[in-house]
Amino acid sequence: MAAANANHLLKARGTFLLCRHNHRNITPRFLPFSLLPSPTFPFLSLSSISQLPFTPSPSIPATNPRHFRFLCTTPDTSNSTVAVDAPSSSVVDSPPQSAPPATEVPDVAAVKEAASLLDVRVGKVLKAWRHPDADSLYVEEVDIGEDEPRTICSGLVKFVPIDDLQDKKVIVLANLKPRNMRGIKSYGMLMAASDASHENVELLVPPGDSVPGERIWFGTEEEKENQPAAATSNQIQKKKIWEAVQPHLKTDAAGIAVLDGHFMRTSAGPVISKSLKNANIS
Repeated sequence: MAAANANHLLKARGTFLLCRHNHRNITPRFLPFSLLPSPTFPFLSLSSISQLPFTPSPSIPATNPRHFRFLCTTPDTSNSTVAVDAPSSSVVDSPPQSAPPATEVPDVAAVKEAASLLDVRVGKVLKAWRHPDADSLYVEEVDIGEDEPRTICSGLVKFVPIDDLQDKKVIVLANLKPRNMRGIKSYGMLMAASDASHENVELLVPPGDSVPGERIWFGTEEEKENQPAAATSNQIQKKKIWEAVQPHLKTDAAGIAVLDGHFMRTSAGPVISKSLKNANIS
């Protein structure tokens, strides 16, 4: 503890540090909050200091007392402090601060459970064209096993030639809330893999003999029958389910789409990216 020409009061995890101001060397003394007149009273007056039950340091005479000057805070975890008549030239070593809490590790089981609420389907692009009012967008009509094809807008113009969309099987996230994309409402999202720089993007591909409309799951072949009902689009948005799941979707070293190691599956086999390995999925 450095000596100074003034006395200070510092927060130190539930204690006050009192130093006596007498233009001599300073010996610090600690006083627990439990000894303060009131646990909710944030400052000490001179009269209250004189009543506090602590023993003066033997290195400083008890006679001829001087004023106390101090810096004080309440005993919570706030970083704010209030200085009361503290000289600017004084220097006091601060007590060690508590380490910040460790970053919470996501619960893999909880992420998998959230992913089971997504309505991810095999789709087939029936028709694709350039968006008339957005240079970066395609518009697709996609069969996902419903009575009518879904209209979906995708920002893939810079990455995927339109010929790679026509009559191709794709993976569709189908229970997002509809979005207006430059005048055309989009009812879903084509899922794609991308590298870290997002310079290379390619659509996820289901097995060739997969059936449009089949719902995709994550895990073993036996887990298909245990899928819960998909959440509504309102639930997906309100609970931010997609935002919680998406960071955990990747392609592995073989290019297979996985969720924390669980394969993204159809009845015909896993979903893949043709060339992007260890890539992000969105």
